[in-house]
Formats: sequence, structure tokens, C-alpha cells
Amino acid sequence: MTTLITVREYGRLTSSTLAERSLDRQQVSQSAFDWLCELSSKLSKSGASLIELEDRKWLRLDNYVGVIETPCGTRIEILPKHLEEGESLDATRSLLVKMLSTTLDLPIREVGVSSLQKFHAPLNEWVMRQFLISLDGLVKRGIRCEYQLVEEEQRFLRGQLSRAKQMRQRLDRQHFFHIRHDVFSANRSENRLLKLAVEQVCRATQSPSNWRLSHELRECLSDVQASRDVADDFERWQDDRLMAHYKEIKPWCELVLGNEMPTSVVGTWEGVSLLFPMEKLFERYVARCLGRALRPDARLRTQPKQHFLCEHDDRRLFCLQPDIVIDCGTARWVLDAKWKLVDTANSQDNYNLKQADFYQLLAYGRTYLRNSPQGTLALVYPQRQAFRAALQKFTFPDQLDLWVLPFDLNTGALMNAELCGLPVDTPTPRLQEFRTE
Repeated sequence: MTTLITVREYGRLTSSTLAERSLDRQQVSQSAFDWLCELSSKLSKSGASLIELEDRKWLRLDNYVGVIETPCGTRIEILPKHLEEGESLDATRSLLVKMLSTTLDLPIREVGVSSLQKFHAPLNEWVMRQFLISLDGLVKRGIRCEYQLVEEEQRFLRGQLSRAKQMRQRLDRQHFFHIRHDVFSANRSENRLLKLAVEQVCRATQSPSNWRLSHELRECLSDVQASRDVADDFERWQDDRLMAHYKEIKPWCELVLGNEMPTSVVGTWEGVSLLFPMEKLFERYVARCLGRALRPDARLRTQPKQHFLCEHDDRRLFCLQPDIVIDCGTARWVLDAKWKLVDTANSQDNYNLKQADFYQLLAYGRTYLRNSPQGTLALVYPQRQAFRAALQKFTFPDQLDLWVLPFDLNTGALMNAELCGLPVDTPTPRLQEFRTE
């Protein structure tokens, strides 16, 4: 039986008995606790940090969101940290699904956002559901087959006779013919990947509707062998005109098989675990939404590698890569998205802003805006109840301006963008006035 536990980023897990549970403190079984400790030790050797052990009794999660499933059936759902106590979990799940769909270019076959809000399921069940819906539509349109060359030994002639092999045939096997011929088969790389993905969904899903549909679709692919080399088959995936109807299902297949995601935990356990670094997800979500809202004469670049911090011994060191650079005419904007919580009421602690982030933006401004007569810097943070509108402008030496702007996760709009003259269409809420201490 599957046990669902919901926490948020940087939440803590324990196997001890808890009198009161919350989004920051949850209790798991001892077997799940031990498996997470083992997983953390394996990931730490490769440089990844998923879970931190505290006092041998507590596990502290890192900045990953998604779902991770243990072999004992414990399914841990990790939601973004901006979720406040008492807020709707379904709304937060829908927001996370929307961010993933926008960031990863996943085609949504259901109608609108309302259908996402009605699908009350953890993230991985939603991904499996979308894959099955796409595969069902693909099967109804028809699985693509191709001619494949088969070389075999038979008692009859078919196709072409391999004369070189036949001349070397032993005397006791002269009644067998070495032949080669074409077979019209569905056993091609794309279908092999779909067969492997649907078999994995059959084993991992806990939803009755997903289980039923996955087993039906697996029978439709009974003549196809499951992929034995996922990377090679993805390289052989064709995107020509005849394979156009396979285009929609490829991202879902990649998600299920863990081939192309920001981060996925893949181990010996066959459960589907989808974990995404929230910082990277927020950066890409902001870039994608801004790219859609830009004016036609503006150009957006993500993670450019144009400048370096310094030079040494005829070598350039420490590449500077801002999240977003926008050019429009002679004007340039350098933006960096930070998945951190800003509190406009906490002016004594600089609104929870970090000095290191300002140093980083200063380095970006001195390099990327050096030759730009009109250049502006901006730090983008997620909008929340304690951060509804932009802060007052910050000014560096040499009259270099920096704005701290909120980003509405639900609408995908950068708030108060007109303050720094960004060429995007966004809502314009009133700029808050803050009392200086």
C-alpha cells in the first residue's frame, strides 16, 4: 500500500513519532528513512546533494521539488517552499505542473488549466497520465512501421540469396539457404522506447485509471520489443514529415524514462521518481514567460557566455553567465532570477536580500553593460504575500541601477517591468513605498 507524504522544500523527515505534523516536519517509516539515507550517500559521491542527515534522526531535504518513491511504497511529494501553511495543495500542484509544462515544452492534450486543477494527483501520476493519453492518441492514428533488412537461414528461398555465405555452407547444411529480405515491422527505435516507457508505467502507477490504460496500450505494442539501449534509440528518433505525429509524445517519453529532465533520480528501484531543482526551474520559467511577452524588436538570450570576470596568463577565467540578457535597440537589460523569499516588511535584514547576489549583479553590469549607453540590472524573485511589488531602486557606483522585481508565478508576468523600461507587456501594480530605518 502506498503512503503519500507531502512536504515542501527544505522540509525535515524523521522516523521517530511526531506529535504534530506540518509541511516542514513529517514522519516516514524506518525502511523509507534508511533507503533515503542510502540514496543520499550514493548521490553525494557524484557531487549531488538531495538530502542532508541531521543528528541521525532527521533528514533535511534540499531545493528539489517533485516526487520520490521508496521501495517500501512511501511516496514523498515535495512542493515549492513559497507554499504557506493553510494554502491549497491542489493549487500548488497545478502551479508546479504549469511551470514544468512551460519550461520543458510539454504539449498538454487536456483542455486548459481547469483540467489540471481537477486532476488531484501527485506530480509523477500526472506525468504518466499525460504520457498515456498521448500514446493512446498515437495508437489510434497508427503506429509507424518501416522496412527492415533481415538476414537468416531458411529451407526456402525468399528475397535475395547471399551467395558468398551460401558458397561457404557446409555439406551437411546444403539444403539450407542464406537469404536476406525486407520485413515491414513496427520494431523501430521510437516504438521500442514507447514500449519500455509503457512497461515502466505499468509497474509504477498507483492510479486505477492509469493502470488500466497502460496495460491496454502495452498489449497494442505486443509485437514491439522494449528498448535495451535508451540513449542510442533516442539518437535514432526521427523527426521527419512521416514521423510528425510522434513529436508530441517524445517529451513525455523522455520524462518517464528519465532521459531529459533538469534532474532525475534514477536507481535500481523501478518506481518513477521525478525531482527538479527549483532554482533552475524558476530561472527557465521566467525566461520562457518573458520571451513570450517581448516585443518583436527585442531579443532575449539565456545563459550567455560572452564575458569573463578576469584574465590571467593570456587566459580568461571565471565565465559570467547571467540568466537573461535582453537587447532592444541600444538598450540592454541583464536579469537574474533567484528562487528566494523576499520580505518587504523586514527592512532591518535588507528584505532578506543577499549581499552575494548584489556582488554577482555588479559583476554582470560591469561586463555586459560596459558598452551599452542604456543598461539596467534586475533581480527577479517569486511574488508572494510579503512581496507584492517592486522595491525602491538600488544604485551602484557609476550610476548603474538595479531593480528588485516580483514575478507572478500564476500568470507568468513580471510585475513593475515598466520601472526599468523592459519591452514587455505586464500588469502595473502600484509601487510600494518603504520607510527607511
